[in-house]
Amino acid sequence: MKLFKEKILIIEDDVQIQNFMVYTLENAGFSVEGVVNGKDGISYMVRKNADLILLDLGLPDMDGMEVLHKIREWSEVPIIIVSARDQDKEKAAALDDGADDYLTKPFSATELMARIRVALRHYYRMNHSESEERPDDTVYVNGDLKLDNGAHIAYKDDKEIHLTPLEYQLLLLFMQNPGKVLTYHTILRKIWGEGYGEDTQVLRSVMASTRRKIERNPAKPEYIETEIGIGYRMREHEAVKNGDEENGTNI
Repeated sequence: MKLFKEKILIIEDDVQIQNFMVYTLENAGFSVEGVVNGKDGISYMVRKNADLILLDLGLPDMDGMEVLHKIREWSEVPIIIVSARDQDKEKAAALDDGADDYLTKPFSATELMARIRVALRHYYRMNHSESEERPDDTVYVNGDLKLDNGAHIAYKDDKEIHLTPLEYQLLLLFMQNPGKVLTYHTILRKIWGEGYGEDTQVLRSVMASTRRKIERNPAKPEYIETEIGIGYRMREHEAVKNGDEENGTNI
C-alpha cells in the first residue's frame, strides 16, 4: 500500500487529450496537475516539482524540446514525451536530450500507464543505487535471463552464458534499463565512449552476437527489440503486478 501519491505534471495544450490523461491517471491513484503551455509547466516545476512529467512538443508558447532542456538543467525527474510527431529523428533527439520515453499519439490508456510505470521504476531504482555509494553488485532478473553483476556472470534458463566483455556490458546496460528506449548514441557513449559518435556498425555487430546467445530466435528477438531508426528497448518479461489494467481505448 502506498503511503503517498506520485504527482504527475501534464504539459499539454489539447484539452481533450489532457482530460483523458487526467482521468486515466487519477483513476490509477496518481495526483495530477495539468497546464497548457511550456511557461506554466516550467513555473510549476520550479515552485512545486513533480514525480513525472508528460510533455507535448507542440505547445502554443514554446517548443516542447525547449521545455525539456530547461527542466533538465536542474531536474532528473522522468519526462515522457507525448506527441503527434512520429519522425525517428525527432524521437531520437528527444531521448538523447534527456527524455525518458516517447509516446506517439494516438495512444491507449494501457500503453500510457505501462510507460509511466517503467519510467518511475527506473527512476527509483537508479536513485536508490546512486545513493548507496558502493559498487553495483545487483542481481538483475528479467524472465529467464539473470545477470549477477557482483560475480560478473550471466545466465539463461539457469545456465551460464559465456559473453565477451562488450557483450556483457551491453546486456548489463539493458538489464539496468528494462522497458526504456536506449538510442544508438546513448549506447555508444556509455559503452564505447564519446569517440565512437554515430558509428552504429560496431554496435550492430555486438548486438547480433549478444542476441545469438540470449534469444531463442535472434531474427525475432523476445528480449532486446529494435526501435527502427532510434535504438533498442529491452522488453520486460514479468507478470503484470497490478490487476487494474486500463481499457485499450485510443485517444
